[in-house]
This record gives sequence, structure tokens and C-alpha cells, in this order.
Amino acid sequence: MITLREGLEAFLIIAITLAYLRRRGSFDLVPAVYWGIGGALVVSATAWTLFARAQNQALWEGILALVAAVLVLSLTIHMWRAAKTIKRDIENRVEASAQKSGWAAFAGVFGFTVLMISREGIETALLMNTILFQIGSMSLFTGAVAGVLLAAGVALMWGRYGHRINLGLFFQVTAVFLLVFVVQLFMYGIHELSEANLFPGSEAIHWATEPYGPDGRYGQWLTYGLVLLPMAWLAVAALRPPRQRAGA
Repeated sequence: MITLREGLEAFLIIAITLAYLRRRGSFDLVPAVYWGIGGALVVSATAWTLFARAQNQALWEGILALVAAVLVLSLTIHMWRAAKTIKRDIENRVEASAQKSGWAAFAGVFGFTVLMISREGIETALLMNTILFQIGSMSLFTGAVAGVLLAAGVALMWGRYGHRINLGLFFQVTAVFLLVFVVQLFMYGIHELSEANLFPGSEAIHWATEPYGPDGRYGQWLTYGLVLLPMAWLAVAALRPPRQRAGA
């Protein structure tokens, strides 16, 4: 779900940017998008490597979990609000960059692409590394790859069937998933920081947050909530009248 959402956001940003540049006849700026994608991949891979070096260190695990929680929460709220206008917002930003001339326009589009795609890549790196701290399973990697491939498939079909996709509802459903995940990240971060004795009374905090871990009683409820709450939101949306559903 994480890589599906982040991957779809990244692919949509690329698709909307390329379509807009071609529509306005700025074919000379299209390579800037591709160079920007490459730069963003380098930034994201570097972030992944730096985050991975923090493994098995309770202090860094806790810090990264809390940073990821804040980042995911802020971006989820932003996407919930901006889902209906995401296409127009991206086109406005590209237009502002493309209005310049020569290398300035190229650099503007390149920088926009790096910034937007790196945001998704770094967020994914934070989330995946945080999960790897807790699980460390090869099946996690398989699921991550499957999410990216599914996002790529959706992006490829966007050109033909995009008018049928309710982006507002999609981002709302995935936002519910991520908001539950934010709670898990927050509890995990506090748990790990208490293990590093960062707080007064860290031992008491450590044991108080233990049930909220992946194998704890409440942690298992949160895990079920990752599936059940988005499904419930989707079911409620399906019961709404078509006009209300379109504006979800």
C-alpha cells in the first residue's frame, strides 16, 4: 500500500508534467523531466542508504520513526485537501518554470521534477526502513516491488482511463491507511527512544508502549485497522449518491 500510493503519486506527477509540456509545445524541456527523474532516484537511493546505516540503533530507529510519522501525516493531509486540484497545481508550477528561457527553463523543470519525485522517494525510504527495523522480512521487499509495479500499471492506463478515476476517493482511502500507520510509527518511535533512555522514566514508558508494537495486543488491532478501516471508508463512499461520491 505504501509503495502503491507513493509510486502512483510520483508516476502521476511525471505523466501530468510531460503531458503539459508536450501540450504547450515545450518539447525541448521534456529531457529535463527525465534528467530530473534520474536525479530524484539518486537522492532517494542516497537517503535509503543513510537511513539503513541506522539499523539496530534504538535512538536512530526512534528518531526516524517520529520523522516519518510527521512527514507522512503532513503530506497525507495535504494530499487529502489537494486531490481535486493536483493536476492544476502541478501544471501551474510547471508553467512557472517553463516561462523562463534557455537553461533557466531547463533548470526550473529539472529542479521541480527532482523536488517532487524526491519527496515521494525519501518518504518511501523512511517508511520502508522503519518497517524493516521491525520486520526485516524478504516478503516485505516483494510487497514493495509489487506496489511499485501496480502503480506503474495504473499510470500506464491513466492516459486512456484517467477520466474514470476518482482521485479524491483514492487519496482518501489511502490516507485512512496511512493515518493508522502514523499511529504505529509514533508509538514505535516513542518505544525505541525510551529504549535508548532518552526520557525521564524511560523504563516505564518502554513497558507502557510495548503492547502497541507489531506483536503486542493493541499493535495487532492497529494492524487489522490498516485493512479494515480503508475498506469501511470505501464501503461508505460506495453507498453515497453518485453526485456526492464524485466529489469525495
